[in-house]
Amino acid sequence: MAARIDAATPADRDRAVDALRAFAILGVVLGHWLVTALVAEGGTLRTDSPLRSLPWLAPVSWVFQTLAVFFLVGGHTATAGLASAQARGVPYRRWLAARLTRLWRPAAAMLALWAVVAALLLATGAEFTTVRTLVKLALSPLWFLLVFAGLTAATPLLTRLSPLWPLAVVLHVDLVRFGLGGPSWLGWVNVAAGWLVPYTLGAAWTRGELEGRRAGWALLAGGAVAAAVLVAGAGYPASMVGVPGAEVSNLDPPTLAAVAFGLAQCGGALLLRGPLRRAMRRRPVVWAGVAVANLSAMTVFLWHQTALMATTAAALPAGPLPGLHTRPDDLRWVAARLVWLPLFALGLVMCRSAFHGFESRGRRERRGRGVLRGRTGGDSRVVRVRRPAEVTGGGSATAAGEVGRRA
Repeated sequence: MAARIDAATPADRDRAVDALRAFAILGVVLGHWLVTALVAEGGTLRTDSPLRSLPWLAPVSWVFQTLAVFFLVGGHTATAGLASAQARGVPYRRWLAARLTRLWRPAAAMLALWAVVAALLLATGAEFTTVRTLVKLALSPLWFLLVFAGLTAATPLLTRLSPLWPLAVVLHVDLVRFGLGGPSWLGWVNVAAGWLVPYTLGAAWTRGELEGRRAGWALLAGGAVAAAVLVAGAGYPASMVGVPGAEVSNLDPPTLAAVAFGLAQCGGALLLRGPLRRAMRRRPVVWAGVAVANLSAMTVFLWHQTALMATTAAALPAGPLPGLHTRPDDLRWVAARLVWLPLFALGLVMCRSAFHGFESRGRRERRGRGVLRGRTGGDSRVVRVRRPAEVTGGGSATAAGEVGRRA
């Protein structure tokens, strides 16, 4: 299968883009699974985090909070895809509709299921607090979709925008909030401005302005130093994810420290492009895994919290289990949580099997017409898909054909 996927991949496809996207999704999933606790107390479930009781674990969030990389890749693929569509005469509305459909079709399935689950839980006498906790956790990935969809829609306006402009907005918003005692609601401006920074860096990548290693090193070093100074000298939290009960969150909404940290991540991602390209070409098995992961990226992102909750709920009859239902206040909880990760992964695989059809429906329709479009950079081409009879195993046929299209 790996050899077939490798052979079906267009020669000019930038495999580093897919590898970085897969890395970003994996980071988000593992990060949530490591720091999200559902504590069973008095018949109710509430969310907690080991970062509240064990703040010295904050470096864990530095490794797994990879959203900036996702927005970097998203900005790059969106601007490249728009340029390709314009070159082929595809109207903006049609291009946007196709991209938003890929985002929101799997989200609609999740919303529908959780509406039914919430109604059933309430009808069977579940505590409202528990239901609210579960629904809030399950739907938490949707904030990302709203922001990403908005930036995608604004892509024609962002193709030439310098990242310095949204960075300046974040700087001034934080200055007013924290330095001048301004209103806390002002921070929500950074939900757009903060993620515009890596998104417009992705546009600069498309324009060819970040090809040299100097740009990557400048972003990595400058962002890391700025984040360290802001945490150590300006009182920003060390954790790059939200911590229940904390007065200030670096992520909700994004702060200047989170944006600086994201710049460092983007610099690291840019420096990894060359090594990743070589690794993906030399190791077809690794590339096959990356390609298949990309085909399910949105399904994995949307359902990973549901997989965690399903595992937690299924084990409730066994009583409070360490690392699953107990308070995350010591290293024993951390060790126990690591043991549960394979079961979370199994639950996610089951969710992927059940709901991936909503993400792949459009691709199946295009396969029925016998072609799939592939996009990398500003180029567009048509990649013929082998009929299922030509490739043994449905998964092989799917991955080999679809990987040439996903952007």
